[in-house]
Amino acid sequence: MHALTHALALIGSMTWEITWALILGFLLSAIVQAVVRKETVVRRLGDDRPRTLAVAAGLGMASSSCSYAAVALARSLFRKGANFTAAMAFAIASTNLVVELGVILALLMGWQFTLAEFAGGPVMIVVLAVLFRFTLRERLLRGAREQADRGLAGSMEGHAAMDMSVRRGGSFRQRLFSGDGLTSVSHVFVMEWAAILRDLVIGLLIAGAIAAWVPDSFWSHFFFSGHPLASKIWGPLVGPLVAVVSFVCSIGNVPLAVVLWKGGISFGGVVAFIFADLLILPILAIYRRYYGTRMALYLLGTFYVAMVVAGYAVELVFGGLGLVPDQQRARVPMEGVSWNYTTALNIVFLALAAVLVVRFLRTGGRQMLAMMGGEPDGGRDEHAGHNGHGGNAGHDGHAMHQ
Repeated sequence: MHALTHALALIGSMTWEITWALILGFLLSAIVQAVVRKETVVRRLGDDRPRTLAVAAGLGMASSSCSYAAVALARSLFRKGANFTAAMAFAIASTNLVVELGVILALLMGWQFTLAEFAGGPVMIVVLAVLFRFTLRERLLRGAREQADRGLAGSMEGHAAMDMSVRRGGSFRQRLFSGDGLTSVSHVFVMEWAAILRDLVIGLLIAGAIAAWVPDSFWSHFFFSGHPLASKIWGPLVGPLVAVVSFVCSIGNVPLAVVLWKGGISFGGVVAFIFADLLILPILAIYRRYYGTRMALYLLGTFYVAMVVAGYAVELVFGGLGLVPDQQRARVPMEGVSWNYTTALNIVFLALAAVLVVRFLRTGGRQMLAMMGGEPDGGRDEHAGHNGHGGNAGHDGHAMHQ
């Protein structure tokens, strides 16, 4: 009973510690997505040139942080004519190079991890592009396209197909600060939370259970923490494998990353573990439905190699620059609720979130939640209804584009 109480206390403390940061991250992401229309993405991803991959990464950073929605949207882009490499680069960026991930990493683990994530992500994309260029055969790609065109459903298809950006014209500021802008921000904000909440809760539960019930000595031996060189070699190799069997993706794997870092995994191993949110077993099963068994295995192999290389690169560069934080100072938040800056920020941001939730519910939000599962590519054009609050009478809805 004591162990269970301890685990629940850890979960509650971590949740309270990161609440305001998650709200801030999702709010910033929602603002960007409110003014970036998804139909503009496909036109920019027609090949695998470096400039195109950079654009894919930039557009991915402005997109969803939900791994399921990211891989669904990547398939949709591929079906509509986007280059396969560019579509995969988009998926990587939309789960690993997003603002909310950076914020929560900085808060729970330190700014060095945020910097490492944003430095290692482009390395992973470059390595993957090189691997695709020299090993991806036309026959395999043709089979993947034929399977993709069958349109088999994976997960979060409706969410991936929704374009919740502002439909009216005008400058960035005019669109954002209009009534339509507030509605779009509220819709993206709540839908992103709805998409990520399950994985976040599972991640916190797993992290709390492991922190409470698995002794540090186990992780210390498993990660060779007493042998600096062996630990640096082993960490990036085993980090993605731990992620694969954890069943936790997106931001939900950060609490577990905290536990692993405290347990002794190397700096590069943590980064490789976080990158592997696109290789967890449920997503591998979705790859099989989307692209066929052979392509799913190919993605498993190439993604794994890219993650390992990115982990080693981060380890070498950050170690050489003296930017790897002291592992002995790693901690799992245990303070709970007390009157400090975290509590003050949580009150402010929870109030802001409540405003956005109310706006969401008053402008067709319930219908959108019902369509989250949806059909691949939305199946048809859908328009969520709006009640015209705050100047929204002219808002033409959030289309689910073909």
